[in-house]
Amino acid sequence: MAETSKREMDVGTEDDPKARKWIIRRRIWDLMEARNFAQNPRPVHHRIPNFVGASVAAKNLGGLEEFRVASCVKVNPDSPQKQVRFLTLSGGKELLTPQPRLRTGFFSLLKSGMLSPSTINEACTSVGVAKYGRPIGLDEKIKVDLIVIGSVAVDPKTGARLGKGEGFAELEYGMLRYMGAIDDSTPIVTSVHDCQLVDDIPVEKLLIHDVPVDIICTPTRVIFTNTTIPKPQGIYWDKLSPEKLGQIRILRELKNRIERETGQKLPCGPSEKLPPTAQRRYVYY
Repeated sequence: MAETSKREMDVGTEDDPKARKWIIRRRIWDLMEARNFAQNPRPVHHRIPNFVGASVAAKNLGGLEEFRVASCVKVNPDSPQKQVRFLTLSGGKELLTPQPRLRTGFFSLLKSGMLSPSTINEACTSVGVAKYGRPIGLDEKIKVDLIVIGSVAVDPKTGARLGKGEGFAELEYGMLRYMGAIDDSTPIVTSVHDCQLVDDIPVEKLLIHDVPVDIICTPTRVIFTNTTIPKPQGIYWDKLSPEKLGQIRILRELKNRIERETGQKLPCGPSEKLPPTAQRRYVYY
């Protein structure tokens, strides 16, 4: 899988921001597999990697004051953040989780009162989120107090972050900005293995829609990045390829709505070859 990833993504040069990002992603994925820092689902290539110590990192995240005071927490649906979803629900908070890849819907909202002790564990899985959650749309009036985001690599000194390359976290963030659910002051936290901390994500090559993180939780420490990287202000339509737009119904609906309201056609980004996705099995975490 690692070699396949290398062949598929060896495009451009190191001066190309996208190519540079793929070099870093491959390095982390390969390292986690080689040193057995990875947990199922494996291989971790083209995933937000599940890692040894994810539950300890989640416990560190759960000890944050930012988490304690939050009433509504948006958590990504990936395996390493399952325990964060559990802590959110078991702590009586509202959990906002996107549908995987936004292909089947938008966000699901779960409240602990909707669940019984016997269903809370299942509700923390990607399938359980859809099963027990209430689907919400773009018109939902909601305030998100904390965002928990998955990462492949993150720089503790700058807060620069790399996801798995599909761009869904950025799109989710942009749509929440459009809804008025978040703003620049909304903290963004990630939980990762210590080996996912890097120092070579060039800030000057980040794109306008890249989402930085304010806090990093690993199994061994909590890091406040004091990032100065600007947070995205919404959806940057001129960066959004026709291929990505074609994947996501809710984005097409939003684009049509804005065009109707403004009477102006929104720009479209250049065409792209979408990155490969991870091998999927019928096992849910």
